[in-house]
Amino acid sequence: MTQTTKKDADLILHNGKITTLDPKYPEATNLAIKDGRIVGVDDAESYSRGPATRVVDLNGRRLVPGLNDSHIHIIRGGLSYNLELRWDGVPSLADALRMLKEQVQRTPPGQWVRVIGGWSEFQFAERRMPTLDEINAVSPETPVFVLHLYCRGLLNKAALRACGYTRDTPQPVAGEIQHDGSGNPTGLLFARPNAGILYATVGKQPKLPPEHQMNSSRHFMRELNRLGLTSLVDAGGGSQIYPDDYVIMEELNRRGEMTVRMAYNIFTQKPKEEKADFIRCMKLTAPGKGDDFYRCNGAGEMLVYSAADFEDFMETRPNLPPALETDLKDVVSLLASNKWPFRIHSTYDESISRILDVYEAVNRETPLAGTRWFLDHCETISDRNLERVKGLGGGIAIQDRIAFQGEYFLQRYGNKAAERTPPVRKMLELGIPVGAGSDATRVASYNPWLSLYWLVSGKTIGGTPLYTEANRLSREEALTLYTKGSSWFSGESDKKGAIVIGQLADLIALTDDYLHVPEEKIKDIESVLTVVGGKVVYGAEEFQELGPPALPVLPEWSPIKVFGGYGAPLDIRKAVRAGVPVPQHQHSAECHSHGCLHVADQLLAGIKAAVPRYSDFWGLGCDCFAF
Repeated sequence: MTQTTKKDADLILHNGKITTLDPKYPEATNLAIKDGRIVGVDDAESYSRGPATRVVDLNGRRLVPGLNDSHIHIIRGGLSYNLELRWDGVPSLADALRMLKEQVQRTPPGQWVRVIGGWSEFQFAERRMPTLDEINAVSPETPVFVLHLYCRGLLNKAALRACGYTRDTPQPVAGEIQHDGSGNPTGLLFARPNAGILYATVGKQPKLPPEHQMNSSRHFMRELNRLGLTSLVDAGGGSQIYPDDYVIMEELNRRGEMTVRMAYNIFTQKPKEEKADFIRCMKLTAPGKGDDFYRCNGAGEMLVYSAADFEDFMETRPNLPPALETDLKDVVSLLASNKWPFRIHSTYDESISRILDVYEAVNRETPLAGTRWFLDHCETISDRNLERVKGLGGGIAIQDRIAFQGEYFLQRYGNKAAERTPPVRKMLELGIPVGAGSDATRVASYNPWLSLYWLVSGKTIGGTPLYTEANRLSREEALTLYTKGSSWFSGESDKKGAIVIGQLADLIALTDDYLHVPEEKIKDIESVLTVVGGKVVYGAEEFQELGPPALPVLPEWSPIKVFGGYGAPLDIRKAVRAGVPVPQHQHSAECHSHGCLHVADQLLAGIKAAVPRYSDFWGLGCDCFAF
């Protein structure tokens, strides 16, 4: 299969197990790339290999199309990524608290230590939340904020002081500040009835200067590349104002420093003024404006605040106000008449029914045909409403939020209801466009392999079963939703999602064979070679030298510099405990001036990390000594 002269290839990948997701040619062993696009599949051996051609032996690795998250918040998340201590993928609460203590020690005065979501207590060996006493013991003076999904937040006493939350602070309309018996705030914040108090508390924390925000956003993109993401759709976000908070990504795109393709949605920020807000944005941009790396995708996920059915399965379902229909019809009519694609946050079937009532009314006046629109989340959508979505030509973007809150959902609604949260199999049977994603970085982790694991296994990240076989997907079906499926949601089905001639050369080679590894190992997969537009943007293991040079981390005290992102891959103590060998020290001229103190630090880390493995001998069963 070829479409170009044999001497034209820029990059040849061979000796691989290539899953193309092309039903006409599903498996291959090699491919050729020219000018950022795929030009040959399974005929790479016929291309000449001149000095300008890079030839890469895949060593039998599984190669698949680059992953595409159809609902993530990278623009907002990138601005603060370097400031955040990530608990995503950390195996124990003891590790998490030890990391917190270490970061407190290196954080300068005036700055905070923050854990901004992406984790669940059920991922921890202890299967519990940290306590306020534990957080205060770790950091008596440096402000600490730990966000648990969009359910609650934990502030130590220093953070309470920094926020100005006192016994005299009135209860906010959008949240709850817990008080003790004496009337003083304890440090626990509840998202009740919604997460306004959590948003507000994040907003009180120091921000990075613009150059550091650029560095932070680049590191976040590289982190996504490490996990195999090459494309995404940014769903906007609270406090993410257009165009102010988009200028960093726009500048990175102008500089040619994007390593993930993104289509962005615009999220209204003005309750009761949503229509005027969208009219303002329509004068500044338009759907499709941009290029293959950075382009406008339309409106949402917030269209009107009266339709926001906030998801927190620890709490009862919110009742949306009577103004929903009038507010939403004004905005959707505006978008439809201007052919602006739109998406809307929609968790509960009761909310979806009212939203679809509005869409059907708009459709009678301004047909929605030709305007791409879709619902986000849809955990409890009914079969009847699925049929209505199908009838109106809409799509559904699903995420693995339930994999982080499934235990709460089971407790509140029971096993039967949980079996179809959301009803993915029924969506596919009806032929509704479905794309997969994460809704990261707060209500879930950005790691796409957790989402793929959830779709295939039907389990939460803590291993709790949710679905019967009827609502579980095959591995290829799940992969298709995370590639070809998601491309529909940015109107790019003809450009990416499969390894076929003419499509963008966005590809990933994997640490393990996704199609054959034990199910539980899916969560551990990463990329060893990530290619975007024919360019290697990430390399590891035998492909490390093919990747770009390392970026400095700004600021110097960033937790990302010491721990890395998902799973704390740079954390030596955790690695030693898991049996990962610590790299051999290589002496250098620096050792003569520093006396190899850095080696002593590494050795001490290894000794401390090994203690729990010999708890019977030492009489210690945890890391408490580290505090």
